[in-house]
Amino acid sequence: MKHHHHHHHEHNNPAKDLKHHKHLEHLAKASAAIAGACALHEKHQIKKDPQHAHRHKMSKEVVATIAIGATGLALHEHHMVKEAKHRLKEKHHHHHHH
Repeated sequence: MKHHHHHHHEHNNPAKDLKHHKHLEHLAKASAAIAGACALHEKHQIKKDPQHAHRHKMSKEVVATIAIGATGLALHEHHMVKEAKHRLKEKHHHHHHH
């Protein structure tokens, strides 16, 4: 999937974009870690609480799916951070030559 170089929130301010994407990447990584931990907890609960095994299996599936989605978002935001860094470097490069 090809990413567009200009997103709706980018107003030719790579420094602002960099901060924005770093923040979102951090949130996505934290969400993935929390959801992953929840999935492991639910997996443990299946054995520990067999009467509610089905409920724990369903919960495990939901949080595992969230973990996967959050990981995908973290990867996307990491790409956007790299792109913003590149644009920031380019912007500084242009300023030094004028």
